[in-house]
Amino acid sequence: MFQLKKNQTTVKTELLAGMTTFLTMVYIVIVNPIILSEAGVPFDQVFLATIIATVIGTLWMALFANYPIAIAPGMGLNAYFASVVIGSNGQLDYLSAFSAVFIAGLIFVLLSMTSFREKLIEGIPENLKHGITAGIGLFIAFIGMRLSGLVVPHESNIVQLGELTSPAVLLTLFGLLVTIILMNRNVYGAIFIGMIATGIVAFFTKQLHFDGVVKMPHLPEGILVWNPVQAMEDVISYGLYGVVLSFLLVTLFDTTGTMIGVAKQAGLMKGNSLPRARHALLADSVAATVGSMVGTSPTSAYVESSSGVAVGGRTGLTTLTVAVLFIAAAFFSPIVSALSGVAAITAPALIIVGSLMIGAVKNIDWDSFDESFPAFLVILTMPLTSSIATGIALGFITYPLLKITKGQGKSVPVLMYIFAVLFTYQLLFLPH
Repeated sequence: MFQLKKNQTTVKTELLAGMTTFLTMVYIVIVNPIILSEAGVPFDQVFLATIIATVIGTLWMALFANYPIAIAPGMGLNAYFASVVIGSNGQLDYLSAFSAVFIAGLIFVLLSMTSFREKLIEGIPENLKHGITAGIGLFIAFIGMRLSGLVVPHESNIVQLGELTSPAVLLTLFGLLVTIILMNRNVYGAIFIGMIATGIVAFFTKQLHFDGVVKMPHLPEGILVWNPVQAMEDVISYGLYGVVLSFLLVTLFDTTGTMIGVAKQAGLMKGNSLPRARHALLADSVAATVGSMVGTSPTSAYVESSSGVAVGGRTGLTTLTVAVLFIAAAFFSPIVSALSGVAAITAPALIIVGSLMIGAVKNIDWDSFDESFPAFLVILTMPLTSSIATGIALGFITYPLLKITKGQGKSVPVLMYIFAVLFTYQLLFLPH
């Protein structure tokens, strides 16, 4: 079913990759409820909704697309959702905001069932694809450094080196040192072994605490949105057209960019195309729709999937493992909460994976300014804006502009022009 031999992998490797991916992204089941609870959504509602959306999207990716790319509610999209509700000063409740997510999800499903998104992937210039992969690498490494405290905010320089003698940073440095030594020695499963070693040290240094083991999951408010007609009435009544468009654009390019980056890292791209792209792209759109029904913000392909790929994950067996572990997480929330609360356990993996993905820069045509500058802009802005979609947006805007000024406007796919206009409008006039 998963064609392990064809993809030059084994059951052991895929299971290890799935556990690695799970550990690097499981924080979302705690962070997502915290963020959405600011908009009034009950914590327990979002906790289980996050797991439901993750399991549905990731299982779809495993069983229909056979890719090692996990799906879960996207960071940034959840903060945007909360800001829409909070910024309305009480005029918009979270139920109506979920109607906008629901409508965006339905449109997303329809787009994914056509060849539109496949053509979009094929239409993205090769140098921009390499830029997306490298940009995601820098972004994911920066996430690891920021969450662990290796870098901290600075008033004038944006970030600065953190306190190297603090327990959290020392634990991160220990995990990083162990992992890079194992990687350098070509030890099988080095990243996962590094996580386990860091977790053990965290436990004995009292940085990892377990308050209970099992807690039964539940949805306090049940299904929140299910009627497309009622949802559309909410969108019209509150004038949420811009919100729907923002969710569509950001989710579309967050997922598309991540899939391209991770698929290239795993060697799964066939030239300019992504095999079984339609099934892969349906995974996040279906998950986003179902997630909005039970109480979570839009889903996206997760950049943390690259950690599993770095361990050797190449097929849907990796993501099947991720889905099963998330199902278990629904019942073992105290343990999940404890593990996700210690960033040092997963931060070294994110930093190392970032170092592997940045290697894509060697494939960029640096001798052609009109090809290299848009790619450079993508690489630069993804970590600085903490948004994959924003990095892609700036690349999509500058690429056709430079081609036109060079007299090569006809070589640019029509879709690039359309999205250049849409992204310009979004960056200038819509929240992002």
